[in-house]
Amino acid sequence: MLKFNYSTHKLECGTDEAGRGCLAGPVTAAAVMLKNEKGLDFLNDSKQLSEKMRFVLRPLIENVALSFAVTHIYNEEIDEINILNASMKGMQESILKLTTTPEYIIVDGNRALNAKLGLKNKIGKQFSTDEIELLKVIPNTSIIKGDAKYLSIAAASVLAKTYRDEYMDQIHEEFPMYNWKKNKGYPTKEHREAIAKYGPCKYHRMSFRLLPEQLRLEF
Repeated sequence: MLKFNYSTHKLECGTDEAGRGCLAGPVTAAAVMLKNEKGLDFLNDSKQLSEKMRFVLRPLIENVALSFAVTHIYNEEIDEINILNASMKGMQESILKLTTTPEYIIVDGNRALNAKLGLKNKIGKQFSTDEIELLKVIPNTSIIKGDAKYLSIAAASVLAKTYRDEYMDQIHEEFPMYNWKKNKGYPTKEHREAIAKYGPCKYHRMSFRLLPEQLRLEF
């Protein structure tokens, strides 16, 4: 059973992201504040759950959450501010969307959430001074493999993954040749072969190495 709280604060928020290593589509972040651990016995790191189980758990998480929020940071913004900053910004935006302000934040990974604040991005949400100050004053801790240790991070992991998968299924209908319904934008052999054959589309992250160096795109 995963732990309910890391800190001594009652209003603790867990946050995580999905899709950081993909060649196409958004990086999707979620933030979750749970009331208690009831009904979440099967919750675990989303990578350890089947796709079917993740979608079964999603409404359960949303029903027992005190508050939750999900944010897509799209490929154009990823290309502008880089994937690390985009992942951080997605988690920050999700926290700002919560209907209850957390007293403490736990983050999956090894980087503090406040590492990048107030980015002067031209694409996507612009943080106000008040929002930046709020994010600065809420204490946070990064926890390596936190999604396999704490319920709120695991819950955020499931929401981020399922909402991103849904989005990739939708844009698959527009560009079926990349088979995003199956690979979700990750750099599989099939995905890269499709990029080599058809070239990239408007959903690809152009700041990423879409193909190995020995292959070149020709337009």
